[in-house]
Amino acid sequence: MKCREILERLSEYLDGELDPKLCQDLESHMEDCHPCLIFVNTLKKTITLYQYAGNEPLPKAVHLRLHDYLKKECQGC
Repeated sequence: MKCREILERLSEYLDGELDPKLCQDLESHMEDCHPCLIFVNTLKKTITLYQYAGNEPLPKAVHLRLHDYLKKECQGC
């Protein structure tokens, strides 16, 4: 899998709706791709904080930083 494919399947992965084979492929990719691993772990923590905070909207600055980081780290992936 490439980084862009990770992004396309990320919601399904985090929601537990991804096919087990694709799940394995995604996890295998993350073993070798530190930026994707950081992004997924950060997003998991963000979701947990969001749920804990009573469904307050994610601050725009945080949202933009997450996406900017991934774009920067995964150019050419």
